[in-house]
Amino acid sequence: MTGWRIANHRGLFHGFFGLLIRIIINRIIKHLRGKKQRDFGPGAKFIAAFPFTAIIPPMEERHLTRIDRILAGIDHALRTVNSAPARIVRANPAADIEETELTEQEKSHAAGLMRVNHAGEVAAQGLYQGHAAMARDPSIEAQMTHAAEEELDHLAWCEQRLDELGSGPSALRPLWYGGAFAMGMASGVVGDKWSLGFIEETERQVAAHLTGHLDRLPLDDLRSRAIVARMRDEEEQHGANANAAGAAPLPQPVQKLMQSVARVMTSLAYRV
Repeated sequence: MTGWRIANHRGLFHGFFGLLIRIIINRIIKHLRGKKQRDFGPGAKFIAAFPFTAIIPPMEERHLTRIDRILAGIDHALRTVNSAPARIVRANPAADIEETELTEQEKSHAAGLMRVNHAGEVAAQGLYQGHAAMARDPSIEAQMTHAAEEELDHLAWCEQRLDELGSGPSALRPLWYGGAFAMGMASGVVGDKWSLGFIEETERQVAAHLTGHLDRLPLDDLRSRAIVARMRDEEEQHGANANAAGAAPLPQPVQKLMQSVARVMTSLAYRV
C-alpha cells in the first residue's frame, strides 16, 4: 500500500508538471497568434497553425527564433522528466564489467548515489537547454546542444544502473530540470560569456562531486564506478570547452550560491 501511494504521488506530481508546461505553451501560442504583424519565424508559425502537434519546426527549417528554441526546450523538458528511459548513443562504460555481489546496505547506498548523479544529469539537460535557448552566437548554441546530447548518455547510463540496483530515479526530477532551465536562461540573458562561465563553474563543481562519489561508492561496485569515472572525465572536458570558448569567471558569491543549491539537491535526491 505504501509503495502504491508513493507511485501515485509521483504520477500526480509529473502529471501536474506536464499540465503546467502545456498551459504555458498554450499561452505562448495564443500570444503568437495575436502578433500577426510580427515575424516570429517559420517554427512559431507552424506551431500556431497546428497546436500541440509539434514543438520544433520541420526538419528542413534550420533557422530558429529565440521563441522556437524556448519551445523546443519545453518539449525537451517533457521528454527528459517522464518515466521512459533515455536513449543511448554510446556504449555504457560498464557494459563489459561483470556484476559483483553487494550487500543490501551497499546496494541501497550505491543506488542513492547514482540517483543523485541521475538528478544531476536531469539538471544538466535543463541547464544546457536554457543556455542554448538564449545564446546569441550560433556556435555557442551548437556547443551547448552537443554537450546536452553527450549528457543524455550519462542520463541513460545512470538509469540503467539504478534499474540494476533495484531502484529508480528521483521523483523530483521535474523540479531539477525546471530550476536548471530557468538558471540557464537567466545567465544567458546577460551574455554568452557569462553563460559559458556558468557552464564552466557548474562542470567544475560536478566533476569534484563525482570524484567524491568515487570515494564513497562501495569498492566492489565496479559497474557504478566505471560509469561515474567516465562521467567525471567528460564533465571536465565540457568545462574545458566552455573555458576555451571564452567563459568569464563567475563572482565568488555566485559560486557559493551554486554550491549551496547543489547541496540541497544532492541531499534530497539521495532519498527521494
